[in-house]
Amino acid sequence: MFGLIFDMDGVLVDSTRAHFQSWCLLAEELGQQVTEEAFIQTFGRQNRDIVPLFFGYDDQETVQKLGDRKEELYRDIIRQHVPANDGAVELVRSCHQAGFKLAIGSSGPPQNIDLVLKGMRIGPYFDVRITSKQCTRGKPDPQVFSLAIEGLGIPAHHCAVVEDAPSGIQAALAAGAAAIALAGNHPPQALAAANLIVNSLRELSPDKLKRLIAQKSGD
Repeated sequence: MFGLIFDMDGVLVDSTRAHFQSWCLLAEELGQQVTEEAFIQTFGRQNRDIVPLFFGYDDQETVQKLGDRKEELYRDIIRQHVPANDGAVELVRSCHQAGFKLAIGSSGPPQNIDLVLKGMRIGPYFDVRITSKQCTRGKPDPQVFSLAIEGLGIPAHHCAVVEDAPSGIQAALAAGAAAIALAGNHPPQALAAANLIVNSLRELSPDKLKRLIAQKSGD
């Protein structure tokens, strides 16, 4: 039995622009600004860490309120059209049909995950969904992927994670899984620690994933 864990943003959906826009809209409401350079540095991190960096607030209640508002703005942007990454739906379906157990491991809130999976019509294929609701620590801490692996009930060395950010690759490896990097949001050298780097999800298949996991685990 093999397990496959997907990060959400940047992997299943090309949501970078929508997230940046939502942070900019929130900044406008606060009379501040967010640069794209600063935004890129936060990939994989949780809102509770990002809000203080962007806006200087550090009391828990305000940080939570602003984080929630940012996610409302994000969902408003993508609700009419979920920006699915090329090949994402096909890969999820083929891996499900091949007997993989599937999980989501995301730092986003459950409402975002539910909206995306419903829009892509792939929700029923996932056995486990780990979101910011279950996690207290952001990537590169392995918590999100360790929880996903635990939920799948499969040994970590029989699992792979598909990620797009360096912090996510670090988290996957620290959790004991094979790490697959989807290039695009970061230069290849920043993803060099991954066991495999692909430019498109269409480069992946159930057989290729099984071989990669077996090779890493030594089975």
